[in-house]
Amino acid sequence: MKNKILIDGLMLLSPFTGVAKYTYENSKRMHIQNSEIRYYYGYFSSKLVEPKLSDSKKIPFMKKFKAVIVKNELVKKFVRTVILKYLTYFYQEEFDLFWEPNHLSNANIKAKRRVTTVHDLSFHLHPDWHPKERVEYFEKYFWDEVVKSDRIITGSHCAKQELLQYIEFDADKIDVIYHGVDHDNFKQYPKVILKNFRNRFNIPKKYILFVGSIEPRKNLFSLLSAYRKLDTTIKKEYKLVLVGFKGWRNDEIMSLLEAEKENIIYLGYLNDQELAYVYNMASLFCYPSFYEGFGLPPLEAMACGTPVIVSNLSSMPEVCGDAALYADPYDINDISKKMQRLLENDLLQKEMAERGLEHVKRFTWEDAASKHMDVFVRLLN
Repeated sequence: MKNKILIDGLMLLSPFTGVAKYTYENSKRMHIQNSEIRYYYGYFSSKLVEPKLSDSKKIPFMKKFKAVIVKNELVKKFVRTVILKYLTYFYQEEFDLFWEPNHLSNANIKAKRRVTTVHDLSFHLHPDWHPKERVEYFEKYFWDEVVKSDRIITGSHCAKQELLQYIEFDADKIDVIYHGVDHDNFKQYPKVILKNFRNRFNIPKKYILFVGSIEPRKNLFSLLSAYRKLDTTIKKEYKLVLVGFKGWRNDEIMSLLEAEKENIIYLGYLNDQELAYVYNMASLFCYPSFYEGFGLPPLEAMACGTPVIVSNLSSMPEVCGDAALYADPYDINDISKKMQRLLENDLLQKEMAERGLEHVKRFTWEDAASKHMDVFVRLLN
């Protein structure tokens, strides 16, 4: 009889960023790597991972239902504390293992073993970066729930050491598994394909790129301020292009965008194929985030042959190694100087691009999925 693994697939009802991409990429490959296990995606199955395991009629409704939830903090709180915690108790069958890829599940899942992925502790260390409802929910439930896990997965040694400072848990039962890059999509493309895409989206010829949600933790105010400090001749030659959801608490950022609309272009959310093209055409990628448990966009940029500048804090040095230039995210002048240094030095651009292409080969979703599967199989046995 096959073992049954339940994977929390609620994030798969959202456009694929961050945790949703992490969940999808690993789940898809684990299913291929080990067919001796029956996989379920809950609490509401998602056809995005495995069509035959889902009721496709539920998906459009659930996406609309989730869209309503996230817009209202009171509704979100009710769903988290009542529906997931209490109602799930009555309809869930028992599973051999439950994997929560998104920090915290407060649902009453009946499972013999439990694995939780903790991406970071930003809700605790930087509560001002999150909606009040989210912080209150995590502070109330996270600490008690996470220690019930049989094993914990983090995306970096930095995140693991940070977690061990706040919980009593056997360090040997915390597995560090790096995220991967989809090398079939994030790669260098022929110029003719990029030219057609550039013309269709009216993308500038030369630009500095940022990819991520427009929200406080990504430090966009400093990036925009650093860009504005560049020499006028450089700003005239290189635009600043932003890609990602609007996020929240971004009024100041949106005001700056309006003030510099001749030089700063906001493309909004792009799918992975479009994103790969935008990475390819960028002159450099700048990611001065204050805090990351892993930080995937810099690696995707490297895979597309784009030189990268990142923050010198949290997991960034661990993940990017010697394949990136580092800047102090709290120092606008330092960010500006690093951008100018790279834009004015063709040899350095080439060197960093080559380093990035070599470095990113270490990160594959196939390897990540295999290591996740190893954790699960050890517990199941």
